[in-house]
Amino acid sequence: MERVPILKIGDILLVSIQVDMSDQTAVQLQEDLAERIVATGSHGVIIDITALDIVDSFVGRMLSTIASISKVLDAETVVVGMRPAVAITLVELGLSLNGIRTALNVERGMEQIAAARADEIEFDDEPDVETTASA
Repeated sequence: MERVPILKIGDILLVSIQVDMSDQTAVQLQEDLAERIVATGSHGVIIDITALDIVDSFVGRMLSTIASISKVLDAETVVVGMRPAVAITLVELGLSLNGIRTALNVERGMEQIAAARADEIEFDDEPDVETTASA
């Protein structure tokens, strides 16, 4: 069985799908990625699908499931490298990919994750209104 490589870049995990996704490969990727998020404390996952020429409902559901698992583990997911034909197919299949951000390339995906993380940190640093009022 082929495994999809997961690379760590800072606090982001990069998944580059270069193989046809069988059911077994997808399940293994989900497990491997969840373990790596927890082990590394990563706050972002970029899934590069540049090498995918076509997608089906299985791949769409797999991407959505990975994003859900990542979100539960406190990591944002961005799918990058989507070809126009892939985007059209996903829309035609009625797959909205809820919870998944998209970007044209890895660099823009990293920027999105950094911006989301900065917003989250800024939100966490805001003073609590009740604490300030009672002080």
